[in-house]
Order: sequence, then C-alpha cells, then structure tokens
Amino acid sequence: MPAAKSAVIPGFGPALGYTLFYLCLVVLIPLGALFARTAGMGWDQFVHAAFAPRVLAAYRLSFGGALVAAAVDGVAGLLVAWVLVRYDFPGRRLFDAIVDLPFALPTAVAGISLTAIYAPNGMIGHLLRPLGIKVAFTPLGVVVAMVFIGLPFVVRTVQPVLQDLEAESEEVAASLGANRLQVFRLVILPTILPALITGFALAFARALGEYGSVIFIAGNMPGISEIAPLLIVTRLEQYDYAGATSIAVVMLVVAFAMLLVINTLQKWRQRRFQVH
Repeated sequence: MPAAKSAVIPGFGPALGYTLFYLCLVVLIPLGALFARTAGMGWDQFVHAAFAPRVLAAYRLSFGGALVAAAVDGVAGLLVAWVLVRYDFPGRRLFDAIVDLPFALPTAVAGISLTAIYAPNGMIGHLLRPLGIKVAFTPLGVVVAMVFIGLPFVVRTVQPVLQDLEAESEEVAASLGANRLQVFRLVILPTILPALITGFALAFARALGEYGSVIFIAGNMPGISEIAPLLIVTRLEQYDYAGATSIAVVMLVVAFAMLLVINTLQKWRQRRFQVH
C-alpha cells in the first residue's frame, strides 16, 4: 500500500478546527444573532423599519457614495502606486509613508481635519465658494471623506504587483511596434487588474462602513447627508433596536452581494487571463 501523504501544514486538523471555531465566535455568531433578532419581527414591521423614505435616502448615500469613492480611489490609487514604483524623486519615501496615514489616523481626527479644510471658510473651501461648490455638510463631503479613507487600500494592493512586473514584457511589446498606450492596455493593465479590483472592493467596503470621519463633514441632515451607519446609531440611541437591526441586515445583505459579485468577476478575470 502506498504511504499516506503527510499534511502540508503540521497540525492541520487542530488548526482548521481552531480557525472555524474562531470564525464562528467572532463573525458568524454575531451575524446570526442579528438575523435572529430581525426574524422575530413581522414582515410589515421589517419593511416599515428598513425601507422608510429616510432610510432609503441613507442607503442611496451610503452605497452610492461608497461606489463613487471606490471608483475615484481606483484611478487615483493606480496613479499614486505608479509614481511610487516607476519614478525616483526626492521625498519618495516620505510620500510613500503618507499614503498609510489614513490607516493610523483616528477617524474622528480625519473628519475634523476634512471639515476644517473644506468648510466655507476653510483652506480649500473658501477657494471653492466663489465657484458655487460647497463640500462640507453636503453629500459631496461624504464622498470626499470616503475617498480619503479608502485610497491606501488601492495603493497597497496595486503597488506590489507593479513592483513585480517584469520590464522585459513591456520592452518586447515596444519592440513589436506598440505605443505607450497599447503597452499599458495590453501588457500592464491585464496584470494589475486583479489587484486593482481587489483594491476597489476593499475601498468600497471600508467606505461603506465608515462612520467617524464622515459624520463630521456630512452635516447629517435627514434625507440629504445622513449615512446609514449614523441612522443605525440614531435608532439605538432611541432604543429602537428592531429598526437598527433591520437597517443593519439590509446593509449586510446588499454589501455581501456586491462584494460577492466583485470577487466573482475577479476570479473570472484571473481564469481568463491564465487561459490566454
């Protein structure tokens, strides 16, 4: 009889059991309790709590703002990663460290700083005021805060892929007559696209759940600049636990569905790239 194959990781069984136990304890049980609390409500009560006009406006701002911010971060993050990898300039390491600042900066500090900068009398706000552009205390301010906290996710996922990209493939494409745009579109972009999609998904998820930095610059006007996480906190402060859990469940289901679609597209893109 052939000898049994040894496990790749020593102690795989106990490690897998501990991983599943920890995952259930930290993630699945709290989420299950959330759904169980919502299941105790009647359907009419759930619909009234989760799809009221004020709540729908908060959904539109949270999900729409997160998508717009993630798209902006995708473009800006790619440019930042490209500059950090492809160019050598004075202060590059300092600039590279500044990219991680939103990770370390407390969200309340970020919100206060953004509000002070983009307020009508702020450093940037007073320049935009003559143009009729108001950022602070508007939905635009919400998107600005989401862009700020999501940018590092795109930069840090794309940057290692650009660093590992071999220059020979670009040189071969150029020697065959491809211009710079064609080299980027046909050689570079297919390689970095999975990482770019991952960064987009991470930025979207981070922006969707952001609270501290958004509430300061949003203005929190119901139906206009009120985000869904703030509405959940408001319901909890009013001891409306059924309303809070209803909003949380809708956000959880929609966010999970959107992330599942994004990850499916990424996997499909990776398989297609491997085939070609």
